[in-house]
Amino acid sequence: MGQRIIKRTDVKTTFLVSRHKKLSAKLAPFGGWLMPIQYKGIIAEHNWTRNSCSLFDICHMGEFMIYGNPDENNLGTVISTNLKSMGCGMCRYGFLLNEAGGIVDDLIIYKLKIDQWMMVVNAATISADLKYLQTYLSPEAKLENISSATAKLDLQGPLSREVLQDLVGNDINKLKYYTFGYFSLADEKIMISRTGYTGELGYELYISAEKAGLVWDILLADKRVEPAGLGARDTLRLEMAYPLYGQDIDFFHTPEESDLLKFVDFDKDFIGKSSLLKKHHSGVKQSLCCFKVKSRRIPRHNYKIYKDSVEIGVVTSGSFSPSLLCGIGMGYINKEDNKIGQRLLIKQENMEIEAIIIDKPFYKKGSIKN
Repeated sequence: MGQRIIKRTDVKTTFLVSRHKKLSAKLAPFGGWLMPIQYKGIIAEHNWTRNSCSLFDICHMGEFMIYGNPDENNLGTVISTNLKSMGCGMCRYGFLLNEAGGIVDDLIIYKLKIDQWMMVVNAATISADLKYLQTYLSPEAKLENISSATAKLDLQGPLSREVLQDLVGNDINKLKYYTFGYFSLADEKIMISRTGYTGELGYELYISAEKAGLVWDILLADKRVEPAGLGARDTLRLEMAYPLYGQDIDFFHTPEESDLLKFVDFDKDFIGKSSLLKKHHSGVKQSLCCFKVKSRRIPRHNYKIYKDSVEIGVVTSGSFSPSLLCGIGMGYINKEDNKIGQRLLIKQENMEIEAIIIDKPFYKKGSIKN
């Protein structure tokens, strides 16, 4: 989950902006917010996350609280994933879809109680998502936007469990992948989920806005922890082939085209279901591929993708991979050309980059499920 960096305009700041400035972070607009892109350098922060533990300010994300029975308030039809099989303390990745089956946003839904849910959405889509929910949830549904009162910090890396264990106790070891619990930290009960966007063992911490700075300071006081910006977060997620909203997934592409159909439950009704089934039976024309470059050159967003001198698609995300030491990327191409081992040529004006389609993820040594 995330959004692409946008041009600097009138941007918001998180609760931690003064701390980022003290750390000499490079700040830039992202999803409508002024965010830290890097501190010591993207590659250094990337490698620290892969080998130790990094702390990310993700306070720009949106959080909604939804109350009631999903069958009665329509939450079950609003979200693509299965909610009925979720127990309290579980969370799942899924989508808000439009009537055509396009992705309005990707999200994580948390089941706090039998009749209470928290939805975490992308920063740039908070207003649109809120309007979407107000449109499709039943009039009786209680919907609360708690984004401005909620801080979110991501602690990611193979040492993240050890760091948290020293702070909140041994119960952190009980959290399984995509579950959450409540822990005491900074004289407050906070929610911690075993989730993340890096491919490493990691946790996402939900804290009151008032305690964001204190928790940030407590975590950074540990020598195993370094701050990391959104630049490293992007290279980390790309190595795992995690999609970025606004680039790899968007309003115009379906989960099937994005190779994310496993997060859609066709055994229930949901918005866009009939369109998805129709497109599936007629056959989708495009699909998202993962490709590896034969050099350190970077296949950037919107570069054209060619096969045998014929343009077949466009790059959606691309970067130098600090772990693989070569360029990697994703892009939409003709479905019939999306085959493992297919050779591609990435072009931009007079530049040509040789690449080959590979299976995802790019990086396969992550500690995510350790």
